[in-house]
Amino acid sequence: MTEITKETIVSQGKAPEATNSQTIEYLIYFFFGALDILLAFRLVLKIMGASMASGFVKLVYGLSGIFILPFEGIFRRWFAQGVETSSVFEPSTLVAIAVYAVLAWGTVKLIRIFSGEQQPTA
Repeated sequence: MTEITKETIVSQGKAPEATNSQTIEYLIYFFFGALDILLAFRLVLKIMGASMASGFVKLVYGLSGIFILPFEGIFRRWFAQGVETSSVFEPSTLVAIAVYAVLAWGTVKLIRIFSGEQQPTA
């Protein structure tokens, strides 16, 4: 009897199905990945001095504002006055990006521990 591995299943055109815990892991990584991208947009828009008259800028600031609140005040903001705009560097946004990435990684690791599934070793 031959051993069936993932490679043989994939080579035969049958994709392996994700388990419930893997699906939850993918959703967690998706949510936190989208959050980090939103925060990165905020960081770039602030640094470039984007105008609040733009609807997109208002949307990004409005959605991301709640997620950086816990990190406000850790470091002072840096301002640079330009000819037409004022650039703002928010270290709290960088801290938020790092913390949410670590939070996603830790949450997925806990799910893997509690699921009891055998995890591949690197």
